[in-house]
Amino acid sequence: MRILVSGSLAYDKIMEYPGRFSDHIMPGKVHALNLSFVAENLREHFGGTAGNIAYGLALLGEKPAVLASAGRDFGHYRERLEKSGVSLDFVHVVSDKPTTLSNIMTDRADNQIAALSIGAMAHSCGIKEEQIPAGSFAVIAPGNIDDMRRLPALYRKKNIPFIFDPGQQIPALSPDDIRNGITGANVFIANDYELALVLEKTGWTEEDVLERSEILITTLGEKGSSVRTKEKIIKVPPARAKDVVDPTGAGDAYRAGFIKGFLAGWPLETAGRFAGVIAARAIEAYGTQEYRISFSEARSRYKESFGMELPSLELSAMEL
Repeated sequence: MRILVSGSLAYDKIMEYPGRFSDHIMPGKVHALNLSFVAENLREHFGGTAGNIAYGLALLGEKPAVLASAGRDFGHYRERLEKSGVSLDFVHVVSDKPTTLSNIMTDRADNQIAALSIGAMAHSCGIKEEQIPAGSFAVIAPGNIDDMRRLPALYRKKNIPFIFDPGQQIPALSPDDIRNGITGANVFIANDYELALVLEKTGWTEEDVLERSEILITTLGEKGSSVRTKEKIIKVPPARAKDVVDPTGAGDAYRAGFIKGFLAGWPLETAGRFAGVIAARAIEAYGTQEYRISFSEARSRYKESFGMELPSLELSAMEL
């Protein structure tokens, strides 16, 4: 199955702050912030939600295609993704803009502050309805706002099952945009903070979300994740990480792992645990696309974390 991954392509500049942001933010003065955090190092990596998710899927043997815009400086990033097995047939290169740049600072409690220079992401990927391959599976991750608004309707029209993952773009999306993305989605995914924002913005409850989307996934960081359907709530424990180096990109790695298990027809709890295995591997490396893992290694790590074997990869007859 062709996996279409829309979102962002970016260069990440990642910095580490040795303290805690909260130690320097006065609750009564948040309306007048004037802070400077001194980082100990700075490293540049390949990133962006679409790039990260597609990279993880390619490591696991899938053939993802990225739907995003990139800038005039995309050349060496293009080479890396193509070498990894990611299709860039639907990437729109904007010749007079740089690729999106994300500046990310992480404190010792794994809290993050990010600043985005939007660059090429201001432009839609431009994919047309007739270009969308039949029989695909799609992920709508945070990226160009116009793409996030129009792709859900296109996928519904073409009967393409999709995941809606608004993430960092929740503040920029209107309540109707968010409702549109959730409606008809196979999966709606967010971390616990993002979910709270979505519920506040739409006026919906989790039950309302599940009236319009089949599955609600809430990622909970070091506590694992929650996978909810109309019938049940599955508490998914975290996988074991050998060392926590950098949490940046763990959510995108989780998504890649979940998609792999979901499309294989595994039980939702198994797919969630497998997603945690990929996320745990990602945080053991500095940068969002610096980790390496094969499916056989992921299978071994799954057994180490949960004491059981993964099911086979043969596709089930599950209706998507």
